[in-house]
Amino acid sequence: MHAPRIYLAGFDVFRQDAIEHGNYLKAYCAAHGLEGMYPFDNDVTPGLSPHDTAHLICTMNIDMIRRSTAVLANLNVFRGLEPDSGTAFEVGMAVALNKPVWAYFEPVASLRELVPHDENGFDSQGFVVEDFGLPRNLMMACTWAGSSPNVERGIEALARYLALTGR
Repeated sequence: MHAPRIYLAGFDVFRQDAIEHGNYLKAYCAAHGLEGMYPFDNDVTPGLSPHDTAHLICTMNIDMIRRSTAVLANLNVFRGLEPDSGTAFEVGMAVALNKPVWAYFEPVASLRELVPHDENGFDSQGFVVEDFGLPRNLMMACTWAGSSPNVERGIEALARYLALTGR
């Protein structure tokens, strides 16, 4: 039986040290009985147009999610007050495929704590900041298997979760 395959979702691929960080994540997964699958594991054909490269990367990442046992998602805020939109897509796809998602992000009590709002709960653009006592949008927070404060605790908790659920 092979180790559970974990798709490592997140904006970590935009880090300057993305490859080294991916290797670290995969090694940490392996130390906990998991096989980390990092988007840079895919071989992208050189010389393609930017459009064709983007489509190829998208297709390969979707295939990795399909082949995974579960998804570990970096839902820290990215370029604003919300998680990376690509990661949000990957989380939604995993949920649609009935794969467990384990999230990690810096702890926050609720979205209201994270997003500035006035006394009536409206942000600076006049939109209501949801107030369900959840640390992220309800569509994510109500569908993940669990969450942790950082990637290492996330890998450890996901390994325990998968062992307990027999996945």
